[in-house]
Amino acid sequence: MNQLEGKVAIVTGAASGFGEGIARLFAAEGARVVVADLDAARGQAVAAALGESALFSRCDVSSRRDIDALVEACTGRFGVPDIVVNNAGMTHENQPMLNVDEQTFDRMFSVNVKSIYHMAHAVVPLMRKRRKGVILNVGSTAGIRPRPGLTWYNASKGAVNLLSKAMAVELGPDGIRVNAICPVIGETNMTQRLMGVADTPENRAKFMATIPLGRYCRPSDVAAAALYLASDAAEFITGVEFPVDGGRTA
Repeated sequence: MNQLEGKVAIVTGAASGFGEGIARLFAAEGARVVVADLDAARGQAVAAALGESALFSRCDVSSRRDIDALVEACTGRFGVPDIVVNNAGMTHENQPMLNVDEQTFDRMFSVNVKSIYHMAHAVVPLMRKRRKGVILNVGSTAGIRPRPGLTWYNASKGAVNLLSKAMAVELGPDGIRVNAICPVIGETNMTQRLMGVADTPENRAKFMATIPLGRYCRPSDVAAAALYLASDAAEFITGVEFPVDGGRTA
């Protein structure tokens, strides 16, 4: 039997990278998936590839109006979400902390952190009524073992990691599980910005040297972790920072 048979999931930032990997695996495991992203063309393509079990909803996760419309689209088509994956995120260029402008700082915290606030307001009341639900927040090893040049990004992901634990403590009595998935630098469209140098084999090798298992994180790695944490196999797992990092934070 598929691990998510009959479940309804929302995945933000699902048009590419980790989010796309999660959406594809969830659908393969029986879930009906709402693919949420700002990139309408790519998001629609992902949803179309998943067939009738998927729906695309254009969403700027920093907007409460967009989040409410996303959840309404989900409930209207598939029902109340059993699983919400807050994956959408952004970073600033790897650079000295004082070189990051205020507009970039504000946008990053809105996308990485405030989006979870908006999503909680939209889905927690629905999950509380059913006394069940799973919320997965994609944090980062940056919030556990920060790299230089990414100070404000590190801080945003540290917030995601900690608020996931706080949410788990508060929402546990309601039957809602909350966990943070913490990938190391991965093969996504944010790679070069995180590196702060050209994405060349030589520069990749320098970053890979900090990962004991010797490679970047792949969307399939994050998707596998999300599948476990979203499934009933993890019914007693809540409030964890789940590193998907090849030993980076060991």
